[in-house]
Amino acid sequence: MTGPAVPQIAPQIAIVGGGFTGAAVALYLLQKTPSVRASIEIFEPGTVLGAGLAYATPDPEHRINVAAARMALFSDDPTHFDRWFHLSGEIKVDPRAVVSEGRTYPRRAVFARYVDGLLRAAAREADQIEFRHTRRRVEQIARSADGYRLRLEGNETRRADLVVLAVGHPTPALPKPLRAVAGHLRLIGNPWPVDALQPIRPTDRILIVGTGLTMGDVVASLRARGHEGAITAVSRRGLTPRPRTAGKVEPLGDFAREPARTVSTLLRQVRVALRDAKAAGRPWEDVVDALRQQATAIWRALPAPEKHRFLRHLRPYWDAHRYQAAPQIDGLVVRERQKGGLQILAASLQSVAPDGDGFQVALRPRGQAETVTERFDAIVNCTGPAHDSVVRANPALASLAGAGALQADEFGLGIETDLEARVIDRDGTPNETLLVVGPLARSAYGELMGLPQVSWQTHQVAEQVAEWLGRSERQLSSPRIPAPSVGAPERRAAG
Repeated sequence: MTGPAVPQIAPQIAIVGGGFTGAAVALYLLQKTPSVRASIEIFEPGTVLGAGLAYATPDPEHRINVAAARMALFSDDPTHFDRWFHLSGEIKVDPRAVVSEGRTYPRRAVFARYVDGLLRAAAREADQIEFRHTRRRVEQIARSADGYRLRLEGNETRRADLVVLAVGHPTPALPKPLRAVAGHLRLIGNPWPVDALQPIRPTDRILIVGTGLTMGDVVASLRARGHEGAITAVSRRGLTPRPRTAGKVEPLGDFAREPARTVSTLLRQVRVALRDAKAAGRPWEDVVDALRQQATAIWRALPAPEKHRFLRHLRPYWDAHRYQAAPQIDGLVVRERQKGGLQILAASLQSVAPDGDGFQVALRPRGQAETVTERFDAIVNCTGPAHDSVVRANPALASLAGAGALQADEFGLGIETDLEARVIDRDGTPNETLLVVGPLARSAYGELMGLPQVSWQTHQVAEQVAEWLGRSERQLSSPRIPAPSVGAPERRAAG
């Protein structure tokens, strides 16, 4: 599709959302086009760019779940963050970040500060680009004769020639049984705000709905606050993040050369690869890493009905193996289960009713017809972001959808895009000046949640925007993004 002509006077680029995805696009673009005349404005209410839902938490118990050496922002220096962490002095503040074999799992807020620092340094060095961080939410986006009009909270407006939607993760939705007690003081519908767990008392018996990564974070936060009561975590299958069995991971298996056309075939291929890995003395993580890297080819080969089948039946198992907890969190969960402080149940939530200042909860254990009723003093919803309703829930996205400029994807993953991250409108036409970065573009890419995939995609989008800008300035020559110097790699071994 041929898009609008590139403006000849200081093109205006708007990035809606300043979590990791929005900050990464801005960082890459500033580094790639430092001498191109343009204006980049990133709209993010938070003070730290690069935080978002994942890295905004100030809780010292919350850690990145990928080793720092794999948190790669730069293609030519994948261990940049790991070295920065050790050389910046952060390791002295948080010595528990280093676990066995020297791997490092820092606190999440540290990664946000790292990204924020890189972005602001790049903005200072870009002599022709005006960079602004506007701490307001975008409430409406509309097409106009000269590009886009953005209305901010407080009714202020901005004009833009190109818009990057980096909205990120929406807040969790309450499972249907919990809606009957919505508003109850001891129902924690969203565990991520700083004071979310404050209503919980030290001896409260707690039900956590969801058994994934967020469950582990909540258990760690509660125990660090001095909570001593029993905790029960429940999900339909009772699956928890699988513990790590390997230090270094190397992908094993080719699933993309002749990708499966059905979920059953894909499952057989994975089982064969796992048997081969075991026979070769390789960990199962190697197969999962290969699946992660080849996920886009695998996903796009599946017809729509098979994609729905995967999401309905296999996604919980994929998530349990793909998204592992930091060793510090995993170790705590294991210890709590061993001593009986944490119980994991495979059961479905049937009903919830208020009972004084607590709840009566009916659960149906997996494989059983009868329900069991138990009393809990507090409930924490850890079911994860509600991606299926993000277009309706986010005013800016809803305004675009209402005008036919954007549509939710059919799988409930986010926004319909193509493999160039271009939004596909109601008529099926891709738009090169309206782009989506991050998890909300998963319907096109398949796997777009972990930092390696998101970093790659934001790099791709920055390339596209740079090419778009280059029509009026110059064609960019280097496809690689140089990493800022934080000291020679060998200094990490010495420190």
